[in-house]
Amino acid sequence: MAQEMIEGVNPTRMELLKLKDREKLAIKGHGLLKEKRNALIMEFFNILERVKGSRENVENKLQEAFEDLTAAQIVMGDLAVKKAAMSVKESVNVDIDSRSVMGVVVPLIDSETSQRTIVERGYGFMDTSAKLDEAAGNFEESIKLILELAEIEKTIILLAAEIESTKRRVNALEHIIIPRLENTVKYIEMRLEEMERENFVRLKIIKKAMGN
Repeated sequence: MAQEMIEGVNPTRMELLKLKDREKLAIKGHGLLKEKRNALIMEFFNILERVKGSRENVENKLQEAFEDLTAAQIVMGDLAVKKAAMSVKESVNVDIDSRSVMGVVVPLIDSETSQRTIVERGYGFMDTSAKLDEAAGNFEESIKLILELAEIEKTIILLAAEIESTKRRVNALEHIIIPRLENTVKYIEMRLEEMERENFVRLKIIKKAMGN
């Protein structure tokens, strides 16, 4: 299989110098991209560890909330629970910002969620169960945990995409660009040596002819 080279290159010393500079830059870029890829992978797995715990926290808290809600429905009845739910005021303010992780812009979610009293939630003391208060509290905690999980999972998706993109660039440099540059440099060096030998032979012939 023939070695691949850069097409349309003239075998001159000036072109050789340019290609050697490009080769050095490509090798340096390859090294930097490999470092970036490795750092991104480390960061990815560090955050991945947090996902498992975050998902478990969300699942556990939601399970508690739905168990309390079911208990409240048994005590109060579905209609009374729905009536209380309809009177609840919105309680979540979400501010989405961003931060940089190894050059990757990822979301930073800031939410104002807190445990509220019955009065703050909007439903009254009459005809409500303590289990409804517990359910409301657990749902409020769940919202905070869900937002935290959303931030982590979106960060993982963005990091994974950047890792894949960086891998492609590393592979392109390693298996295509750098080998082509190296092969083209070798080709030009070989052609220049051939041209020098041809010139040397030509000069010898000319000198010999002039001597005669």
